[in-house]
Amino acid sequence: MARDVVPAPAPREPARVRNVALVGHAGAGKTTLAEALLVATGALPRMGRVEEGTTCLDSDDVEVRQQRSVTLGVATVEHAGTRITLLDTPGSPDFVGELRAGLRAADAALFVVSAVGGVDAATVQLWGECAAVGMPRAVVVTQLDRARADVEETVRLCRQELGDGVASLHLVARGPGGSVSGLVSLLEPHVDDDTPGLEEADRLRAELIEGVIGESEDETLMDRYLAGEELSVTDLVADLETAVARGSFHPVLCVAPLAGIGVTELLDLLVAAFPCPCEHGCPPVTRPDGRPAPALTCDPGGPLVAEVVKTTTDPYLGRVSLLRVFSGTLTPDTPVHVSGHGGAERGHPDHDADERVGAVSSPLGAVLRPVPSAPAGDVCAVVRLTSAETGDTLSSPGDPRLVPPWELPVPQHPVAVEAASRSDEDRLGPALARLAAEDPTLRVERSRDTGQLLLWCVGEAHGEVLLERLRTRHGVAVTTVPVRVPMVETLGGPARATGRLVKQSGGHGQYAVVVVEAEPGPPGSGISFEQRVVGGAVPSQYHGSVEKGIRAQAANGVNGDRPLVDVRFVLVDGKAHSVDSSDAAFQSAGALAVRELAAAAGTKVLEPWCEVEVVVPAEHVGAVMSDLSARRARVTGSDADPTRDRTTVRAEVPEVELLGYAGALRSVSHGTGSFSRRPLGHEPAPASLVAVPA
Repeated sequence: MARDVVPAPAPREPARVRNVALVGHAGAGKTTLAEALLVATGALPRMGRVEEGTTCLDSDDVEVRQQRSVTLGVATVEHAGTRITLLDTPGSPDFVGELRAGLRAADAALFVVSAVGGVDAATVQLWGECAAVGMPRAVVVTQLDRARADVEETVRLCRQELGDGVASLHLVARGPGGSVSGLVSLLEPHVDDDTPGLEEADRLRAELIEGVIGESEDETLMDRYLAGEELSVTDLVADLETAVARGSFHPVLCVAPLAGIGVTELLDLLVAAFPCPCEHGCPPVTRPDGRPAPALTCDPGGPLVAEVVKTTTDPYLGRVSLLRVFSGTLTPDTPVHVSGHGGAERGHPDHDADERVGAVSSPLGAVLRPVPSAPAGDVCAVVRLTSAETGDTLSSPGDPRLVPPWELPVPQHPVAVEAASRSDEDRLGPALARLAAEDPTLRVERSRDTGQLLLWCVGEAHGEVLLERLRTRHGVAVTTVPVRVPMVETLGGPARATGRLVKQSGGHGQYAVVVVEAEPGPPGSGISFEQRVVGGAVPSQYHGSVEKGIRAQAANGVNGDRPLVDVRFVLVDGKAHSVDSSDAAFQSAGALAVRELAAAAGTKVLEPWCEVEVVVPAEHVGAVMSDLSARRARVTGSDADPTRDRTTVRAEVPEVELLGYAGALRSVSHGTGSFSRRPLGHEPAPASLVAVPA
């Protein structure tokens, strides 16, 4: 066990478990808050010792600081007899896959908002997504003691931007010079005039109480309150839990983690007001073959069903799988059935396999603390699973189940890589397979058109982190090269040409003459061939040979490696020799005819175009359309969805203009936009693009 790390909390019944995802934009202070909670519960001895998602390393390590913002960190602690698992999600939009994994493993989301940065558009969007699926939510305003912090304005913005049901639990008390000195509970009645902002405190307390008892199962509570009865804090806290668990009430708490202000209050709130796994419920399940399966309940004695929410590779332990146990109890050396479905289009083929888990551990960042079991509701880590990937389901081999994977972004940012050396080339394939098993948002592809090895990433930062992981975790060095967009060519007009192969060097020679007419076909028509030979000038047994030679030359191209497309070829005449003609000779003659036709008619270079759908909030539509226009796009329409405040912009865009579009869209939409594409065909390329070597 690592030095200064306390033993793992004992397994608890689901009612004494809280799984909480910390979400918010990068720099909001999620990891610092998580570290403060660990220190307050005794899991860490002091602040300033955070590793990837809350381990025990010096936080001045630059590489550690970068990593902890891009990966899902997990720590399990205990407070007031309750086992609390904190899932520190990344704030960068490039790592939304890990954020959604954290939400799948959690029963509630704690939105972390900086008193300096305020509420950004991406936070508002994610809040809406959580609301759509009924995820219980609360808000923590952090960095109260930073320069330029405006606590009151940030709390006001939270109530304004995040909608109904958002209410403050505390007021911030100020000390000398306006510094934050503590919190004043709005659940408690005020007994003197020393309360800061007494009139405002009374107003906020009234809003808070009305919001809480509005969700109460005690129908008399509202009547008692309206009659002027002073409600006890015990009654209010009990109803606060009901209101938060229903996803209709969202308390706001202010915390200064470095000063320790509000940390204990937050832990108390997690225990008293956040839902346990039984209240949040379980996701739907099917059989691995798609047949219906009985619904799950969070029952430690039920059938085993767990989901892999994160996969990492440890140099000593091998593959480490982080699991959320939804039903049953997982113990060391348990036989399990691993089902992985729904990822074939991402390069993650379906699979079903029986395995046996190794040790079961409670995570504290990268530190694994052995536990005797992980009952329903727990988040745990297991080792020795060789086939399990992120998003897979573990269940009993005799009663297999499948949990549908969470929604993931489609990677739209390609990065072309080459091995730095021969030894790196030998290790590159297995290393990429391990990266793909860890990260379901990564798609690895060998381009059929250019032969390049492409890593399809969510964005530039995602690609940079993957390359760094290749180097540091797997010892493979790669170099990045420009992504090549495959150009093609077609004939510049109709033409007629002769392909002639006549060679004699003793013995059997080679003889084949073909006369071919050709013309450009409609876009997308491909290569077509027909014969109109009269009088048997080219014997019928060689017609297929001519076609084979034409198609092979068209695929190889006539100028560099650009294939020839959308051409209609017609064999009209030719000559053969009774001895020297052969299949190979007529194939060669057909290929020669294609080159002659290209020389006679000239060629036009075509570039691929894509049909693109961009989804953004309505206020960013103008900026998106302007950016698309600068990319030679043709905007074909748009559809507004006022219920979600989202607009879908449809456009046709040259593929070369989409190479950096993931980052550009993120910039113009402030991290709230997404896009998808599908091939549309080819169109003539501009001269400036043709000049670039293919």
